[in-house]
Order: sequence, then C-alpha cells, then structure tokens
Amino acid sequence: MKKLLIIMGVAMFTLVAQAANKPWDNGRLRASDNQRYLQFENGQPFFWQGETGWLLPERLDRAEAEWYLQRCREAGYNVVQIQVIDGVPAYNIYGQPSNIDGWDFSNINQKGVYGYWDHLDYIIKLAEQNGIYIGMVCIWGGLVKEGKLSVDEAKQYGTFLANRYKNRPNIIWFMGGDIQGDIKPEVWEALATTIKSIDNRHLMTYHPRGRYTSAKWWSKAAWMDFHTFQSGHRRYGQRMGNKEYSIPDNTEEDNWMYVDSTWTYKPIKPVLDAEPSYEDIPMGLHDKSEPRWQASDVRRYAYWSVFAGSCGHTYGHNAIMQMLKPGYPTSYGDAGDVKAWYQGLNDPGFNQMKYLRQLMLSFPYFVRIPDQSIICENGVQYDRLIATRGGDYLMVYNYTNRSMKLDLTKISGHKKNVWWMNAANGKLRYLGEYDSKVSTFQIQKEGTGIEDGVLIAVDASKNYLQKDQVQISDMTLAGKARDLNE
Repeated sequence: MKKLLIIMGVAMFTLVAQAANKPWDNGRLRASDNQRYLQFENGQPFFWQGETGWLLPERLDRAEAEWYLQRCREAGYNVVQIQVIDGVPAYNIYGQPSNIDGWDFSNINQKGVYGYWDHLDYIIKLAEQNGIYIGMVCIWGGLVKEGKLSVDEAKQYGTFLANRYKNRPNIIWFMGGDIQGDIKPEVWEALATTIKSIDNRHLMTYHPRGRYTSAKWWSKAAWMDFHTFQSGHRRYGQRMGNKEYSIPDNTEEDNWMYVDSTWTYKPIKPVLDAEPSYEDIPMGLHDKSEPRWQASDVRRYAYWSVFAGSCGHTYGHNAIMQMLKPGYPTSYGDAGDVKAWYQGLNDPGFNQMKYLRQLMLSFPYFVRIPDQSIICENGVQYDRLIATRGGDYLMVYNYTNRSMKLDLTKISGHKKNVWWMNAANGKLRYLGEYDSKVSTFQIQKEGTGIEDGVLIAVDASKNYLQKDQVQISDMTLAGKARDLNE
C-alpha cells in the first residue's frame, strides 16, 4: 500500500508539473506596468512568438491540424494567427459552411454533423494542448468592406463568438484583417465592443493593412489592449504605383520605424509586427518573377522590430499561411504542387524564430529599452545596426556583419563580458572581457553568405550567460514533451 501511495504521489506531481507548462497557468495576459510589453497576471513576461496560419480552419483536416500545431510548438511558437472566416459563408475541408442561417447562429450545432465551428473548436483545443494561443481574426477585412457584415450583424456575430470561446484559455481577439480602420469603423466598433462586453478575459487588437499601424485609428479605443502594425511585403523602392502610400519612399523594409510611430499616439500600448515579409513569398506579393524573401530577411524583420521595442513578433511563410498543398491554387508565387504547407515547416526561417524569443527571455525583461545612442557610427537600410539594453546588458543586431563601434558605458560595470550570437542557429561565441569604454567589434564570419547576429555585452558581475555557454538557452515549451493524456 505504501509503495502504491508513493507511485500515486509521483504520478500526481508529474501531472501538476506538466499542467504548469501551459502559459495561461501564469494567469491572464495583460499589458505590463510600463505599457510596452505583455505579461501574465503573476508578473511573468509573455514574449509573443507568432506564426501565421490564416487558412488553418478551412484547408486542414483534423490530422493535419494536429501535425501543424505540434510542429509549431516544437519550433517555439506560442501564438498562431488565423482567419476565423474569409467568406460568408466560408467552407472548411469537410464542406461545412460557417453560416447556415446567415448571421443567426441559434441552430449552428446540428445533431450528427461535424460542422464548421466544431472543427474550429477542435483546432483551438489542439492549440491549447500544445500551449499555443490562437489569434482570432474574426472576419477578413475585405468582407466588411464589401458590406457582408452590418453593425447589427456584427453584434450577432460577436455575441456568438464571445459566448462560444470566452472560457477557452488560449484566445486572443483580432479586429480588422488587412484593412484600414476608417473603412466601416462602425462595424469594427460594434464587433469589438460586443465581444468585450461578454468576454473581458482575453486580449484584443486590430490587424491593419500593409504599411499602417492600428494606432492610427484606434489609439483611444477602450477595447484595444495592444497595437499591431503590418510592415508588409515590399522591398526598398518598390512603390508599385500606390497613390496612398503611407511611408516615405525607400523605407519599405524599415519595419523598426513603425514601433516609434505607434508610440507617438497616446496612450502608449504594447505593439508588434503582425505581418512582415513572409518567407518564400515574392517581393511585393503579386509578381511571381520577383525574388523571394529568404530566411535571413525574416530574421532581420524580427530582430529590427523587437530591438526597436516590440513586445514580440509574428513570422509568416507563403505556403504555410495559405495552407497550400497539391490541388490548391495560390494568389502569391507558386501553387501547392510546387511547395506544400508541410514542406514549408522544414524551411530555415520557420525553425529559426525561437532563438529570438530565447534571447529576450535570458535577460531582465521589463527594463529593456531601445537605445541607438549605443551605436557610435551607424549605416542605413541593411547596414543599419539596432540596439536595445537593460541596466546591465546591451544587445546590438547586425545584419551585414559590418564593423561596430559601440559605447559600452551605456550599461553598468567597469568590465563587460561580450558574446556573439548567430541569429540563424542561436550559437554563442564568447569574445572576451572588455573595459567600459567605446570599443570596435568586427565579427569573423564562419562561412559564406549572410551571417547576421547579435553582439551581447553584459556587466561582468552578472551571470545571465556563462563564458563557456555555446547555445542560447531554451526558455520555451519547444523542448518539452506534450502530455498525451490530456
């Protein structure tokens, strides 16, 4: 009996330990006290490591959804952004419509039918088991622009969504969907306030069109918990005839600028890039003869944005965001018979985003600020260095492996330990101990091609990193096994 009790005790301890792996066990998400980052109720930081799965509810079956979300967890993602519907009605892979009686959902649960919303329920539950939040873009913006959702219908739809998912721990609400906030703003206001009146447990934001920040329209909205921007998919100088261009020419890839511009609106709220350039998508989207964005590009967008002060970052991949597979056409580049979504899961950029999150969580989190004064001689465009620091550590991202003249006096300590982290693989290289003064660094490349990375300097009295440490530590669920008994 005693042996049995010990076994039962060990089993119970194991279950409790596994349950504690889930992010929401730290409480609800909220803005940090300085309004620049996200955190849990218990004070633990939440670094948004997003992945883009827009057509997940429509194009993947149950087995595919399970495989996809498992791979997202293994790659370190803690948020997946989806389109809840992109048609009225939308149809999923089982041929089930999202709207069987227009916007009246009173009979949506049909006996004996695995319906559209049953499948979405299943996907959200799978994400929960993998410790992943689902970013719910309630309806794609183009549908609202076309008049397919009125104010009264938005109230009906919002009531249905909020009641169905208010008790799920892993929901984050998105208004908008690639659209300006001054297009049918009354619809977005009705949808947002209706959901918030029923579900005030979950965060809410707005997904704008390319080269805009949500703060332009919604900085004063009571329902906005944090802002997002869409830096978009255009390369430097790729104006493409847009007469309403919202940023200066030749700044198209400078996504760091959107963090600064968002914080010019008051009150300040956390912000992140919810749609940067996607891996393996044509530059500018619509001309398949254009070069494709590569893994190094998506890394650059991520580090530039986060070092500028973002509370996280969302990655995207051309094949994955459309859930392409053989037989599916595409709007951008190649169809699903050229590269399927499950092949995209093996592309380098998809698997390299985790190193950014691991890096940011290796140091005191909420004290971090952007500080370009660390950099004594800077460049422009790809040669631009970007710096962030706390009181006793600093980090500088370098895309082109250029020489760096840096002011190490910006942080505490008479001596500084310095490392280089390769952004592509998270490997650390200890560079030595340096005096607290302006120093020049030139990182020796280990191969050919782009070797972007981060120079890290730490007050020598601190032990955030070890001198013999060769890899940035895994602070995520990525390396942990899923509890298959859930």
